[in-house]
Amino acid sequence: MALNVNTSVTDVFYRYKMPRLLAKVEGKGNGIKTVVVNMNPCKYFGCELGAQTLMDAKNDRYIVNGAHDASKLQEMLDGFIRKFVLCPSCDNPETVLQVREKKGVIGQSCKACGYQGMLDMRHKLTTFILKNPPDADPNAAGKSLTKKAAKKGKKGKSNGEDKGSDHSEDGDDQLEGWSTDAPAKPELDDDWSVDVSEEAVQRRQAELTDGVKGLTINDDLEKAEKDRLEIFYKYVLQRRDAGQLTGHEKSVLAEAERLDVKDKAPLVLSELLFNDAIISQITQYRVLLLRFTHENKKAQKYLVGGMEQVINLYKDQLLPKVPHILKRLYDLDVLDEEVLLEWAKKPSKKYVSRELSEEMHTRAAPFITWLREAEEESDSESEEDDVEITYDDRAREIKVEKAAPAPAAKTAAEPAEEEGHEDIDIDDI
Repeated sequence: MALNVNTSVTDVFYRYKMPRLLAKVEGKGNGIKTVVVNMNPCKYFGCELGAQTLMDAKNDRYIVNGAHDASKLQEMLDGFIRKFVLCPSCDNPETVLQVREKKGVIGQSCKACGYQGMLDMRHKLTTFILKNPPDADPNAAGKSLTKKAAKKGKKGKSNGEDKGSDHSEDGDDQLEGWSTDAPAKPELDDDWSVDVSEEAVQRRQAELTDGVKGLTINDDLEKAEKDRLEIFYKYVLQRRDAGQLTGHEKSVLAEAERLDVKDKAPLVLSELLFNDAIISQITQYRVLLLRFTHENKKAQKYLVGGMEQVINLYKDQLLPKVPHILKRLYDLDVLDEEVLLEWAKKPSKKYVSRELSEEMHTRAAPFITWLREAEEESDSESEEDDVEITYDDRAREIKVEKAAPAPAAKTAAEPAEEEGHEDIDIDDI
């Protein structure tokens, strides 16, 4: 049964079709493997599954180590198609890839709509493609002409033929990595990258706006969390020394989100922003702290941990001020009441020694007691509000009961009047 190449399209008359992936499991034990008999995105499967792959093109056998279900491989194939086959602009599978080895990028052009752009270079398969570019066949329609292939064709020609050739060396440079059927604009923007050294990349990223910087291709997310926190540390340190923290809070938050360290970022901020003048510094950097801690309990807990580490560095000056530090964080809405009460439940040796943690909790006891009493007062006030509502209802009932006797007295008078009328004898008139 044929499937739509773009599986998000349900139209039965969709013209781009492909056969359903067929796979069978062979062997057993350590030698078990899955053979794909009618598809060849084998290396992609290996990258996604973390398994070794083998491509036997002569026998049409594409092997992935391990036992894998055909339906699972079919889902992965859909991911491969979305990333490397479908056009990002029109969703048609009319794209041609151009490997630019010198610049270390892979271009993408669409023969259907004329789209030209770059592949996301963060996927491991792109590294494999760069190191193993496909061999081009200049005589095949839709294939790309590469510089190597063009030079190879020149070798069989005489000097006279070379002079009369329509393709000069400059022309080969322009055709490098581009399809003969590509749109009229055959060159990618050369300003994208010339020097790909680490220093040059960092310099160009520094020139980008914060919004665009979040979209740039980078491999930072592939690094360990410790390395990403170190990158964030250097970023904040540079901003702090340049006086570019206040008023640029969104940029700092964007960098933390780009590195996926938003929750733990307060640990870094505490180390770089606070010293023995922490109480005034909390006020100074309140907006920046709120960017990370607002409605984020995890970030608030890490901020408390960072605060403990700062107090550890300046014990003599800050240990007596623990309740004042906590109250300032609470008053400025940087820390929620719930987080503070949870912290106060028991000392922890996660960030400082247990002895110092116990000392901090002892010092913070007056503030925690005040915080709990304030919470109890708040609860009691809400209960009193309920009592007042009940009292008002009762008051209304009492008023009604007091007003009720008046008509009763009136009713009592009426029989007396009637009795007076009964004393009159009509015959005596």
